[in-house]
Amino acid sequence: MYLTIYISFVSSKCREDQKSLLLQFKNKLTFDPESSGIVKSWNQSIGCCDWEGVTCDEDGQVIGLELIYESISGGLDNSSTLFSLQHLSYISLDGNNLSSTVPEAFANFKNLEVLSLADCNLIGMFPEKIFQMPTLSLIDISGNSNLQGSFPEFPLNGSLQTLSVSFTNFSGELTNSICNLKNLTYLNLRSNNFSGSILPLGMCKKLQNIYLSRNSFTGAISSANYEDLVNLDEIDLGNNYFSGMIPSSLFMLPSLRSVTLSNNKFYGQLNDFINASSTIELIDLSGNHLEGPIPISLLQLTNLTHLILSFNMFSGTIELNILSRLRNLVTLDISHNNLTIIDASTSLTPFPLFPHLSLVGFASCKLKTFPQFLKNLSYPVDIDLSNNHIAGTIPQWIWNSSSLQVINLSHNYLDNWEEPMWINIFEVSIIVDVHSNLLQGPLPTIPQSTFYVDFSNNNFSSIIPESICDATRLEVLDLSNNYLTGTIPKCLIAMNGTLSILDLGRNKLNGTIDTFPGLCSLRTLHLNGNSLQGKLPKYLANCGMLEILDIGDNQIHDKFPCWLKNISSLRVLILHSNKFYGSLKCGGTKVAWPHLQIFGLASNNFGGELPMSFFETWKATMTHENDRINKSKLGPLEFQVQVYDEADEMNRLTTLEPSNIYYQGKVTVTSKQQQMELVKILTIHTVIDLSSNKFQGLIPKEFGLLNALHILNLSHNAFLGPIPSSLGNMKDLESLDLSYNCLSGNIPTQITNLSFLSVLNLSFNHLVGRIPTGTQIQSFPPNSFKGNDGRSGDGVQERVSPASISNVDTKNSIELNFISVELGFDFGIGIIVLPLVFYKSGRIRYWKCVDNILYHIFPHLDFVYERCGEQNYRSLRWKPY
Repeated sequence: MYLTIYISFVSSKCREDQKSLLLQFKNKLTFDPESSGIVKSWNQSIGCCDWEGVTCDEDGQVIGLELIYESISGGLDNSSTLFSLQHLSYISLDGNNLSSTVPEAFANFKNLEVLSLADCNLIGMFPEKIFQMPTLSLIDISGNSNLQGSFPEFPLNGSLQTLSVSFTNFSGELTNSICNLKNLTYLNLRSNNFSGSILPLGMCKKLQNIYLSRNSFTGAISSANYEDLVNLDEIDLGNNYFSGMIPSSLFMLPSLRSVTLSNNKFYGQLNDFINASSTIELIDLSGNHLEGPIPISLLQLTNLTHLILSFNMFSGTIELNILSRLRNLVTLDISHNNLTIIDASTSLTPFPLFPHLSLVGFASCKLKTFPQFLKNLSYPVDIDLSNNHIAGTIPQWIWNSSSLQVINLSHNYLDNWEEPMWINIFEVSIIVDVHSNLLQGPLPTIPQSTFYVDFSNNNFSSIIPESICDATRLEVLDLSNNYLTGTIPKCLIAMNGTLSILDLGRNKLNGTIDTFPGLCSLRTLHLNGNSLQGKLPKYLANCGMLEILDIGDNQIHDKFPCWLKNISSLRVLILHSNKFYGSLKCGGTKVAWPHLQIFGLASNNFGGELPMSFFETWKATMTHENDRINKSKLGPLEFQVQVYDEADEMNRLTTLEPSNIYYQGKVTVTSKQQQMELVKILTIHTVIDLSSNKFQGLIPKEFGLLNALHILNLSHNAFLGPIPSSLGNMKDLESLDLSYNCLSGNIPTQITNLSFLSVLNLSFNHLVGRIPTGTQIQSFPPNSFKGNDGRSGDGVQERVSPASISNVDTKNSIELNFISVELGFDFGIGIIVLPLVFYKSGRIRYWKCVDNILYHIFPHLDFVYERCGEQNYRSLRWKPY
């Protein structure tokens, strides 16, 4: 791997004590006899030095043990007889499922040189003493994501040559003692939580490979003494927080082949590479803040095969004819900068300009036409021309290659394509993305090997042909925002269990949602914004991986789909603006949606009381204080689709990974009284919208448990009773709409605890009393409280007035000199009011009479007829202006 270990295989007689220790070691291990090919073969009848996986020295002492991928799942601890084999110099247990801590007894070996425990599902803290073993030359504990630890003080003149802790959970800083590892040649700390600077590494002069990507390292790298690393072959510092300017001296190291500094915070201009190393094959500086022109000295790097400068702020022009001096380029990605590409190719230009080019990234490069050199590429794999100004027809040659895997022409002004398409595309899996153009007419036939198609946001107008189901590898299909008509093919939703993402939203589809029986791999299903009718197919209950289901804005007539309750992966359920009816009560077990974060049932005919047990398992809308910081760092809900290059020739000598395509889920929600489309559904977006239905009864106080909820909309229903004070526990709430219900009582003072609240609507209820004071409450407009005149059909209570927003004294104090006045007033009023309280028919006639008198006296008053539950009421309101 990183260090070659030579072990002499000597035919020698096995010592009985060594055999006994090994058999005791075997008997204590937990392993699967069906999968183990080595351990199960050990027996008494054969000398242990002849056992597979065992190496002995001339004296019959066991010095090597290699039990990789033996399905060992336990039995390794400090009491194991393994640690009695004191002559061991080589131990490799890679690929087992040990599921245990690392025994500290490993540090007791006197001769151990190689310890490899990669991908063993190790847990707990890694013993620091092992790093300090004077004989150890290789430690590989990579791939144990639950293994924690940090680096100790390394001893002087340590023997370590290879140190790999990648994809674990190590943390801390690199101390200066790492300079004591004078023989270190390979350092791999990828995907951990290391922090601080990396200045000491310049002292490890024998280093050949440095991989520090996906950590939290900070600071400049200009003072790390890289000029002393004359043996450095590869360096990967990507996905950290490094800043400052990139030192040009880094590119002068005589043995350097690969430099990856992507996704950091480097800034400034990239200086010319004076005397740059001719051995450099890969430069990846993408995802930084580099600016200015791309240095012309790059053309000196004649062995360069991969040049990736995307997502920076480089400016100026790039002449492809000049850039073609880099004849060995396989990858050229200069996307998403402020560059202008000039293609001066003519019919007399010798082709090909780039004879080996396979990956082309020219997104956002102000192109107006298709670059002509693409026509003569020998082995195109990935072509990205998105976000340009290319208009007109897509030429047939752009996808006329048997090697093409990814073609992205989205966000241009293309309106047609040349026929025939896909002439030479047969077996290779391809991605076709032409969304956000002006393409029109019928949908084109797609190759059977296609597995990602995005034709959304165009002007296609046809039916969805059933031939689309012939693409048996199809995983992602997005046809949204077109003018497609007809019905959904029955074969489409099932697709033999291959389809993962289907988006047919915002078209003109009609009919019912039918599907053939079969497997279901759907993770996202968008059918919103059509004219679909009938019922939801219960086939969807088989979609155990479903995360987003959006059927909003259709004409579905059905009860609430309780049969979805066991799909624990569900994150988004939107049924709004349909004809759903009935209650939300699901008999039997509780609804098990621990990840549900967006729940939209608005504008249906749902009714009845809200069963609070319905929401009790929604852990995504709940959080503890310790989780609040972590939740804020969560990214968008997206689905990764991997593209593997079958030839893989371009990645053979690099640190590049297989291409990853991320499809981001999108939904439409009502947020802060406005309808908006969430193109990126962040995992912290939490919404419950039950507005415009017929729900009734009390608002459950258990809503207060949903303290990670951001938007709650219960408006336009028939909820009764007081506003629960427990809503004040919803600390993350940004929008609360309870308007147009039959709520009564005072506004709870706990509402003032909602410090993030930016939208509050309590209008048109029967609330009374004063509006609580508080920093947030005082900022809301009077419209948030209007229509609360306290009239409930049989009496008038104190009006909740917008004027009450002004500061008031809420202390419970009474001035004594007002008591006599109050008593007299109350006595006089009581003589008139008490008969009305106990005489219902007279009371109703009395208030109608009062309303009529007030209506004729005050021209700004008008009657408003409203419904609360099953009863109609006439209310007197000020006319709006």
